Amino acid sequence: MLKTLLLQADGGGGYSSLILFGGVALVFYFFMIRPQQKKQKEQKKFIEEIKRGDNVVTIGGVHGKVLSTDETTVVLEVDKGVKMTFQKTAVSLDASKTPEKETKK
Repeated sequence: MLKTLLLQADGGGGYSSLILFGGVALVFYFFMIRPQQKKQKEQKKFIEEIKRGDNVVTIGGVHGKVLSTDETTVVLEVDKGVKMTFQKTAVSLDASKTPEKETKK
């Protein structure tokens, strides 16, 4: 009886482990790799579409209004009369689309 069980377990082990490995790879792709690629594509599109007047936040947390842009840099006004130049890749998100904190009255 034990001999029969061992022979049955050994016979189909190659295909079932291959199918299991393929399933894990698919799950990994759809839950890890694909969403990251989509996020990178959206970030690249956002950086290419930055224009004068946009309110943005840099990766360092600096909030500012876009004064001018060129191929690789963007000039932000962070305070009245204070201008700072950043690489476009340092701009992380559009500040007008972030949820603002509600102020209590």
